[in-house]
Amino acid sequence: MIRPAIPDDVPNIGRLIRALADYEKLSREVVLDEVQLRQHLFGSRPYAEVLLAEEGPAVVGFALFFHNYSTFLGRPGIYLEDLFVQPENRGQGHGKALLLALARLAVERGCGRLEWSVLDWNESAIRFYESLGAVSMKEWTIMRVTGEPLQSLARIDPAPSHPPEENP
Repeated sequence: MIRPAIPDDVPNIGRLIRALADYEKLSREVVLDEVQLRQHLFGSRPYAEVLLAEEGPAVVGFALFFHNYSTFLGRPGIYLEDLFVQPENRGQGHGKALLLALARLAVERGCGRLEWSVLDWNESAIRFYESLGAVSMKEWTIMRVTGEPLQSLARIDPAPSHPPEENP
């Protein structure tokens, strides 16, 4: 069963995020604070939403997503930040059910596209996504600024340090 997350689900969402990081060999990068996660998902200005996959009473997978905007399409889109199903629950349709629910949500909300990133070494995920009609955007490179470089960038004065040269 797929359902939207509620505030009481935050501990399960946190557990799944940590399991995803472990699977991707990125556990050292997780600095998740569940109090902040609750605020970011269910506070006065939600930044993201979560769909959960359940098997019986157990939460076995999640999809965390948010809206973006396509200037070329002139329509909103949905960006899937994370899709994860616990390894012991894979092959039972949970990942596909999460993606189908997200696609339906995108269509219901008038979105022009649904997109996400996948690690290039995760060949089984790439094949799975392609089997559902997804297309790899190989010509695009993801750029990211985080941590101290982000803080430094935020402090840069955008005003030119000298007057522009005049054309004769």
